[in-house]
Amino acid sequence: MLLVAKSAFAAAPHQDMQRLAALAGQLRGAKTVRFAFTEQGTPSLREALFELIDEDVGNVLLVPLMLPLEPSFHNWLTKTLKRWRAADPRPWPSLSIAANPTSSDLMARLLEDLVETAQELDLSPSLRPATEGSLVPAQKRRVLVCQGGPCNSAGADVIWGHLRNQQERQKLRVTGEGTMTAKSTCLGPCNLAPVMQVFPEGTYYGGVTEEAVDRIVAEHLLGGCVVDDFAYHPTGRKQRLRNLSE
Repeated sequence: MLLVAKSAFAAAPHQDMQRLAALAGQLRGAKTVRFAFTEQGTPSLREALFELIDEDVGNVLLVPLMLPLEPSFHNWLTKTLKRWRAADPRPWPSLSIAANPTSSDLMARLLEDLVETAQELDLSPSLRPATEGSLVPAQKRRVLVCQGGPCNSAGADVIWGHLRNQQERQKLRVTGEGTMTAKSTCLGPCNLAPVMQVFPEGTYYGGVTEEAVDRIVAEHLLGGCVVDDFAYHPTGRKQRLRNLSE
């Protein structure tokens, strides 16, 4: 069983997921229970799934814990899993996915239990002194990851998560010229989804995969060279995704 959440930045959410995994481990038939994140946070969905494949498990049940669950979730997840499987020669387990958490008849009971935990909020004026000012970032590079509809349907969430995890692992904010990353509304070339744009050059990258992110980090963000295999330049004409296997 693989519990799937969206993202986690601090220790507390990871501890929450560990507690949920421990509870799930008590369920009948749950021999192995892990958790993963589709966006920022470790382990990523890809890392956790590949670890289970390394362990030769026969069946994996994905349990999404996100509320609300976007209608596009199943679509981009299926496309992403197909892409990962096509690039991985190992035998894969059978995969299944649990329903949207809100579809459970136990949701009313859960809400009732949560109501019992209510605590009053303290909205009295803060007596703390004014916060200090902020430094303007010195980083020269910016990476935008498109979050428009077509890009989300193509799995932009997992691409964003992989980029953010690499940013943390490789300390990209303070390495080389320094890199900041951000989500963006539609970047324009929707048929090239998922799309990233790297500044200051303004380079568009389309059909972005985890491997593409790794190359863009190494060759463009740190090496200063555009990765032409994934780059799409303004031509004044419509462009389609290139098939890199050709």
